[in-house]
Amino acid sequence: MRAIGIPSYGSPDVLAVVERPVPEAGPGQVRIKVAAAAVNPTDLMLRSGELAPYMADFTAPYTPGMDVSGHIDALGPDTTGFAEGDRVVAFVNPFTDLGGAQAEYVVVPADQVAVLPDTLPLVEAAGLPMNALTAHQALGLADLAPGATVAVTGAAGALGGYAVQLAAQRGLRVVADARDEDRDLVLGLGAHTVVPRHADPRDTVAAYRAALPHGADAVVDAAVLGADALEIVADGGHLVRCRPYDLPAPRGIVLHQAFVVAHPDKAGALRELVGLAALGALSLRTADRFAPEDAAEAHRRLEKGGVRGRQLIVF
Repeated sequence: MRAIGIPSYGSPDVLAVVERPVPEAGPGQVRIKVAAAAVNPTDLMLRSGELAPYMADFTAPYTPGMDVSGHIDALGPDTTGFAEGDRVVAFVNPFTDLGGAQAEYVVVPADQVAVLPDTLPLVEAAGLPMNALTAHQALGLADLAPGATVAVTGAAGALGGYAVQLAAQRGLRVVADARDEDRDLVLGLGAHTVVPRHADPRDTVAAYRAALPHGADAVVDAAVLGADALEIVADGGHLVRCRPYDLPAPRGIVLHQAFVVAHPDKAGALRELVGLAALGALSLRTADRFAPEDAAEAHRRLEKGGVRGRQLIVF
């Protein structure tokens, strides 16, 4: 089968289409014939070598990708709850010997898979699992009651957009930042207040403080503002980091780390997220589609920034 491979770490130009054996589904696993797999920031980190310590036990070329859509092609022994031919989405962990999502076939544990309703488009659904699961996990960590205020940085991006939509669904007051050209998009996702996003994070924080003089009950830091995001949080509130970074915890602020691999109930959350997407409460936002041979261009665009929605590798 064809797969996206990272033979060595470096620029997007190192990416190549490689041949791999078709994997076999083991106990409790399913094999998926892939329709599409999304490109995400973790792919860039893997390709550049930033995540090399996590790959020390595996042999290059490495296959990136963390979310996928397709049809179940085979069931492993003792796997229940699915049938061959089911339309599904799945979370894929690239930091295992099974490899990532960007391949013609992937094998994943059944507890990382959800059946996709016929009303949702198969290819576009590949953009849902990883970012929506991360947003789901982030809001679960903050654990706010309806009516509380959550600030979402980077709300026009894929992760931030899902955080806005899920927070609004849970009855939270959502304050988010956006550039002028993204303001209507973020309001349409469900934000109650949109503050200006500036090139200097300190100016963005100042805009939040003007809108929230007492601070937010929680901040989902999808834009990775880092230490600056602490200034948006109320005393005793919550900051959910969506990338690893170290911070002190002043003013009784509780720090959380969203790490989608550690989501405690991926299958249950995916079923919830798919259901919300089927109702139109979550948006399948596709920025572009690429052939496997053009994966490098998808990496370049994501590195440049400003991508709105998910870039999909279509097999």
